Amino acid sequence: MNLVEQIKAANAYGCLECGKCTAVCPVSLFSNSYSPRSMLTKTIRNEYDSLFVDYDLWSCLTCRRCDAVCPANIDYSRLNQIVRTSAKDSGFKGKCSHSGAMELLQKVMTTENINQNRMDWVTNDLDTAEEGEILYYVGCAPYFDIFFDDINISTTEAAKSSIKILNKLGVKPVVMKDERCCGHDLLWNGDVENFKMLAQKNIDAVNATGAKTILFSCAECMSSFANLYPDNGFKVNQKLMHMSQFIAEQIENEKLDLREPEINVTFQDPCRLGRHLGIYDEPRQVLQHNDGEHYHEMMQNNKRSLCCGVSAWMNCDITSKRIQKERLRQAKQTGADVLTVACPKCHIHLSCTMKDDFVKDNYEMDIKDISTVVLERMK
Repeated sequence: MNLVEQIKAANAYGCLECGKCTAVCPVSLFSNSYSPRSMLTKTIRNEYDSLFVDYDLWSCLTCRRCDAVCPANIDYSRLNQIVRTSAKDSGFKGKCSHSGAMELLQKVMTTENINQNRMDWVTNDLDTAEEGEILYYVGCAPYFDIFFDDINISTTEAAKSSIKILNKLGVKPVVMKDERCCGHDLLWNGDVENFKMLAQKNIDAVNATGAKTILFSCAECMSSFANLYPDNGFKVNQKLMHMSQFIAEQIENEKLDLREPEINVTFQDPCRLGRHLGIYDEPRQVLQHNDGEHYHEMMQNNKRSLCCGVSAWMNCDITSKRIQKERLRQAKQTGADVLTVACPKCHIHLSCTMKDDFVKDNYEMDIKDISTVVLERMK
């Protein structure tokens, strides 16, 4: 399918110029220069010379907030991905934050015989296997902990908590030594070739373990397996579950019981778990189990949830910080002691902004993965 046909498939020509997309876009809320509709207009007018070099092409969070309200059912996120891929194929690309380290890491993982040392976080109190029916997909958390050591954050804590929960339920999950990055960010940044290489390597590695179910703490990894892999011709045979879904299922089947909570919590809906995968209820069922009075919703929640402000490491700028500050303000406003997350990217970005002196003085609160919160409440 050529570029024009792909643009038509995203229903770009159905725009009613109503402006609803711009009204709800997190980026447009804090940046006067950006508008989903203006980017769409440039696309359908074939203004690629200016569009490919436009900084705003990389500003979109692909959070699907606009998709959720568009009366013409335009797939803005898909359209953005199409244009970015075309831009890359034409020799243009956005500027990855952190000096491009994250982008480089993902490309390095496409190396055929790469020898990773990614299991140091697996301590003696964690019981894992190399083969089995339930596989826990770790994602890039071991690398994140190294990259973001300066903000004193541990995203592998979510993995440790998840495996401890599984072990307490009598499950010895598979953890792959040769697991690669899921490729999520590469695809959303237009690098289809390297994304496909990672997708194939991950699928081959998972199939070799005999796993029938894959569990995720990272919403982006799960979105890759559930949406991006099949959309790009890769068949995923396993059942896919986010840890919040798995825990909710165990509670429903009376295999897991939790103590009444002692602290007030709120929940950050990751855009990949929510608007990309449609998973809203299970995290709330887990957090409200035994006592809903300690759970508090933020002003924008569920389908209206505000994104954590950065997508695929491409747009960490002043606009991102404003989005994050607003989200932390909403979290603090609930009266909660802990902001619960279900994706390491949310954990990293919101924790980073928490280091800002103004934010720290006014909106400081603990940020924990949902598996960590559950582990603390297990009887």
